[in-house]
Amino acid sequence: MKSRNLIDSFNYAIEGILHVFKTQRNMKIHFAIAIAVLFFCLFLDLTRVEFVIILFTISLVLIAEMINTAIETTIDMLVRNYNPMAKIAKNVAAGAVLIAAVNSVLVAYLIFFDRVNPWTKIVLVKIRESPIHVTVISILVVVFLTLILKVYFKKGTPMRGGMPSAHSAIAFSVATAITFMTANAFISTLSFLLALMVAESRVEGKIHTFSQVFVGAILGILFTVLIFQIIR
Repeated sequence: MKSRNLIDSFNYAIEGILHVFKTQRNMKIHFAIAIAVLFFCLFLDLTRVEFVIILFTISLVLIAEMINTAIETTIDMLVRNYNPMAKIAKNVAAGAVLIAAVNSVLVAYLIFFDRVNPWTKIVLVKIRESPIHVTVISILVVVFLTLILKVYFKKGTPMRGGMPSAHSAIAFSVATAITFMTANAFISTLSFLLALMVAESRVEGKIHTFSQVFVGAILGILFTVLIFQIIR
């Protein structure tokens, strides 16, 4: 009987973990980061003490998130109307998660920095020597900034409509990158003409206004130039 009760206890605990994982976005993020960190540890020469510290830090973040979820669920169950005390309780629980997360970042910095720093320098050198990598970085930055602006202005979808035009930004980013890579006036002119055609098609199709396309083009050009100047 005791053995069965113990098994039931384990089952309930596992169900609780799975529930938090399924329902809480932050828990999924914590799990993903934890798995990535543990996988990364396989390639580093960590001492036993360092590895134990990492395991404890990961566990602390996960436990804090689970306690936060338990507190929020209990409050939502008991409190139907707005209650400032309930708000305080939720904020304190969320603050505990934040402290655990910040602590994990500090621990990661102290343990990983000296080991990762040489790799970082090698990667940066390779990026500087490989324009195609700079181009990819430029495009990713432009796409990211475009999506942020679309969310800010709350118009259109990530890849259709809204301020600014993502297609225009990417097209002019690529054209600018080609200009840096080739240093050829003819190829550069063709690249910008193609980018201009992309922008025009967005206006002709009534997907974007002229101002949205124009802002996208400026965004693509300026940030690509900036990244090439910084990295190259």
